[in-house]
Amino acid sequence: MTQAPHDRTALEALPLERKAALLSGQDFWSTAPIEEAGLPSVVLTDGPHGVRRQAGDFDQIGLLPSLPATCFPPAVAVASSWDPEVAERIGAAVGREARALGVPVVLGPGVNIKRSPLCGRNFEYYSEDPLLAGVLGAAHVRGQQGEGVGASVKHFAANNQETQRMQVSAEVDERTLREIYLPAFERVVTEAQPATVMCAYNKVNGVYASQNRWLLTEVLRDEWGFEGAVVSDWGAVQDRVAALEAGLDLQMPGDHGTGNGLVVDAVKEGRLEELVVDRSVRRVAALAELVTEPADGFDVDGHHALARELAADCAVLLKNDGGTLPLAPGARIAVVGEFGRTPRYQGGGSSNVNATRVDDALSALRELVDGPIAFAPGFTLDGSGNADALREEAVAAARDAEIAVVFAGLADADESEGFDRTTLDLPTAQVEVIRAVAQASPRTVVVLSSGGVVSLEGWHDDVDAVLAGFLLGQAGGSALADLLVGRANPSGRLAETIPLRLEDNPSHLNFPGEQGHVRYGEGVMVGYRHYTTVGRAVRYPFGHGLGYTTVETGDLEVVATGDDSASVTVTVANTGERAGRHVVQVYVATTAGPVRRPARELRAFTKVSLEPGESRTVTLELDRRAFAYWDVREGGWIVAPGEYTVQIGRSAADVVAEATLALAGDDVVPELTLASSVAEWFGHPVVGAELLAGFLATMPEGAAEMHDGMLHMIGSMPMGRFAADFGSAIPVAELERLMDVARAARAG
Repeated sequence: MTQAPHDRTALEALPLERKAALLSGQDFWSTAPIEEAGLPSVVLTDGPHGVRRQAGDFDQIGLLPSLPATCFPPAVAVASSWDPEVAERIGAAVGREARALGVPVVLGPGVNIKRSPLCGRNFEYYSEDPLLAGVLGAAHVRGQQGEGVGASVKHFAANNQETQRMQVSAEVDERTLREIYLPAFERVVTEAQPATVMCAYNKVNGVYASQNRWLLTEVLRDEWGFEGAVVSDWGAVQDRVAALEAGLDLQMPGDHGTGNGLVVDAVKEGRLEELVVDRSVRRVAALAELVTEPADGFDVDGHHALARELAADCAVLLKNDGGTLPLAPGARIAVVGEFGRTPRYQGGGSSNVNATRVDDALSALRELVDGPIAFAPGFTLDGSGNADALREEAVAAARDAEIAVVFAGLADADESEGFDRTTLDLPTAQVEVIRAVAQASPRTVVVLSSGGVVSLEGWHDDVDAVLAGFLLGQAGGSALADLLVGRANPSGRLAETIPLRLEDNPSHLNFPGEQGHVRYGEGVMVGYRHYTTVGRAVRYPFGHGLGYTTVETGDLEVVATGDDSASVTVTVANTGERAGRHVVQVYVATTAGPVRRPARELRAFTKVSLEPGESRTVTLELDRRAFAYWDVREGGWIVAPGEYTVQIGRSAADVVAEATLALAGDDVVPELTLASSVAEWFGHPVVGAELLAGFLATMPEGAAEMHDGMLHMIGSMPMGRFAADFGSAIPVAELERLMDVARAARAG
């Protein structure tokens, strides 16, 4: 979002103290007004899935009650929709409500990668895959800013845990950052231009994100072209002057002028150029263009209905043996589980919305189903009560029913911003209820509500169907009822893997780190990239999801559209008796290039609606980045020449069609220095053959036959060291000449 600029001369003419006042909050939620420059105060408040507009005094710590707003499905659910339209419609609705509540900037969306299923804030993030997270995040920003309300994509960057989040150093190599942890931010910035980017609390490779010039200026602005303001996460600034120099514009919340004074002192003492202050002043001043008169309310009922509609697109049907779902008309039903009447619909912490109303699944089912529905709580959410008695009551209800629907999951106290989970398991009492009910009931359905994946082990094989709702927002209860009875058809797909064991997760031994450091030792092998590459079995893979109809895929055609791009065409047909929606997932697999690549990576997707018997042909474009890896030596994206297999998957583990094409890729001429290895010199595409021939010519007869064995022994030796030891064979002057030849080839 590009705002109209204020008069640059007038801003720069402000006294230094007034400029500095604009660069930190006047209180917890708003910037300082600068009346002499015509700048009103700008309110920034939490999102992303609803507006958390604090009522009362902004000078408080930000925990006072907030005004009622619609709680839409959080990101964990939106990601499972695999539908950018869902994300955009939520963003637009949040924008409308923000305007009604007098909020020019809503903080969100969060696009951090789900490195570990234990991250306590995973409910607020989209996926373990950067493409899925980036596409949905950009759609949310487009929707919200289309209503005139600024967005703040967060938390930049490598904020993938809550443990020690305000001081831990994420130790991540550049290839992993570029391929996994930065692309979602890059896509949001380059495609949707958010009004602000929020920096993370943590350090990245030893430098706090708030004062990391490489992140905030070199990557974000110089490479990606970000034009808005960089705002700190609340309380993330350690060194105000260093942060300003690095590219952080707005410190939030206010610190009673302490940081402003440090900035003023630094300028007066010559340690900080006033031009740096002026630059950030212009960026923060631009946010004032978002301030408008509040809209006259919002459509409370309409937005609740929208929340119900969109929530139904987000649930994932994991298992449905024997067509257990949808529930048969007239069947005797028992609802078991406290979550059935006391829904868990959002996460804890800063994104917690004061919902306008909340639907529960039990009431909604009773409205949709003819005949009585028995109910037993089965367990309590706080672990109190007589577990044996509650379980027996649930068993009795299930025994008298034809089908039991057990609502299970994690309570508010089990996961939240501020701490990480320690286990994937459901509470023991819930597992015992599920198993007992499954033994007593002819058929059993489990409906899960949680902000992150939970283990299905110990009970999965005992039940007939599993519906993962994750957290579906305030209308999630009615949306689940719609899905259970067949008024809506499940179309969600997993945006993160459900492992068999926590120990199978690639980050397990390096999460959440120790002594202030967390090492991203798995590199690019995050989530499904790891499981598919090492052949590790999982309970349900990334991309998995069932529906009430069946879809077949055929007629795959892949055509190269250049040296580093291709077009993919495929036909999908609804072979069932119900209308449904299907996600076309396009993966790319290759071994080309000098780096280890995952077995496959998601490179394109689209969601299509199909009537019974209908078929549709869809075309997706794969651009350069779909085939590229980040080359740490070249400092850029490289498409290696070679073969690439384009795969259509029902999930990351279930490929249903594939085709291979050859790409010319990039003609990379590696740089050569005396620090380059002997093997790199001899293997160089421009000068390697000449060097080898000259070297062998000076060697005794039979040296050529010894060449391969020699390279095994000394191939990693720096050429400068080798030349010093064997100077008569390879004169340094000759090496310098060949370096010039290689340099010219790189430039040409």
